[in-house]
Amino acid sequence: MNHDAKDDQKRYDQLIGFLTEEERLGVAAVGDKLIEDAGGLDDLADYKVMVAYGGGKDSTYVVAFVRAVQLHLQLTHDRTFLMRVANMRHAGVVGAVMENIDRVYSALGLLDDDRAELLTIDHTEIRPFRVDLPLPDKLVAINRLDVLMNGHRSAGDGRPTFCNSCNLAVADFYGRAAWWRGGVDAIMTGDSRREQALYAAWILRLAKGIGIDVQRKGMTFQDLLAALRGVGDAYFRELFGDDQHEPAEREVAVGDRSVQPTFVSIYDLVSYRVHDHWDLIVDFLGFRFDDLAFSFTESDCANPTLMAHLRGLRVEYVEGRTYAAGITEYLEFAETMMRRKEMPDRLIDLALARYASPDKIAERRAVAAAYAESAFGLEEDALVAMVFSPFTDQGARLADFVERRHPERVAELPALHAALRGEPGNDSAGWLAEVSGLSISHLRTLYGSSLVDFASGDTVMARVRAGDPHKSEVHTVDARSGLPALELISGR
Repeated sequence: MNHDAKDDQKRYDQLIGFLTEEERLGVAAVGDKLIEDAGGLDDLADYKVMVAYGGGKDSTYVVAFVRAVQLHLQLTHDRTFLMRVANMRHAGVVGAVMENIDRVYSALGLLDDDRAELLTIDHTEIRPFRVDLPLPDKLVAINRLDVLMNGHRSAGDGRPTFCNSCNLAVADFYGRAAWWRGGVDAIMTGDSRREQALYAAWILRLAKGIGIDVQRKGMTFQDLLAALRGVGDAYFRELFGDDQHEPAEREVAVGDRSVQPTFVSIYDLVSYRVHDHWDLIVDFLGFRFDDLAFSFTESDCANPTLMAHLRGLRVEYVEGRTYAAGITEYLEFAETMMRRKEMPDRLIDLALARYASPDKIAERRAVAAAYAESAFGLEEDALVAMVFSPFTDQGARLADFVERRHPERVAELPALHAALRGEPGNDSAGWLAEVSGLSISHLRTLYGSSLVDFASGDTVMARVRAGDPHKSEVHTVDARSGLPALELISGR
């Protein structure tokens, strides 16, 4: 056994030293609940509890809390549960996130403890955690394609471009992590019961709204994943048209175990504000708010940096104002979101200070461009094409895009349309693929699709954003009149 009582006692004492009296009582209460749920002390050693670990500040606290419960039971009863910690990755999870996770695991003594099962889940690939585990090329290719296809349908709006496919991938991750190798008995979460109920209700409304038959009474976790699989199927069919391969690759896993994991919420037992746990998270667990990994409301994903970048590119190239004006608008949005999430002032100031002068905005632009290329293999041409959305609606904005960005190709416009319609014997397809980062078949799918009208709600993408709280109005300028206006944008 890779643990001893002295090490456990020392680590437990260190951990609870950072917790309030209320939280210490919470550790004991959760421990008692797990003993009861396991069927008594005799069955506790075979009881498996899962924590989904994104690598951000909030889930770091949950991992630490569950470890405290595990050690408390071991020290009190000389037996404890098995702890599965699963971290999901995608192209937006940079190396600094894995380094944070590694430091947290090390501080908690999880790396070489046989009572812990540490997994990294890269879509369908499940492997033991290792800090330097490379991202699979296949996963990066899926993420890249989803960003491009979603971005072209939404003119680069933040949440649809980066989060819709990712949120469905999170559901898939839960299905795979919770049922892997016999599954788990419980899933420990920091979400309140109210948050869980609201999320479930939103999923069911969304599923029903797009014609999926769902049973509302007696919903299990597996039923909820099945509803999300239905939503995902409809979403990706809308995105990829007749191409059945892409939706099948992204199908949400729903598990195959008759016993359903129970959800145990620690929300009512703890404080979630990071400044209440700053010493624990930063000093003891070694969490660092890295330049890329910490982007606005996120501390485990660099994609919000690209959301701001796309807003800057859109305002500069599509609207003819300045990149800095677009960034200013995104910062207004981001500050609203950060305050809504009750983030500490020091983190809000850190996030906004990175854009505090023209030189810093230029520096962040270079950082975002380098990240887009390293994470997704996308150069600025492809990002600018995305915010123009020139291919949707039978290429309604193609002439505008070509005239402004590639005037040397204006004479080729009829040939470009012909290539997008699928007419044979056309040499323009190669350039279209090069400038957009998409294959000609995906460009033709976009050509036959519409730019999503978020006000109408007649597409799955519009329905998803309508129920998404991560959006807010920002002060901007009306492109036609030049007068001050408000615009609803989304992001993180």
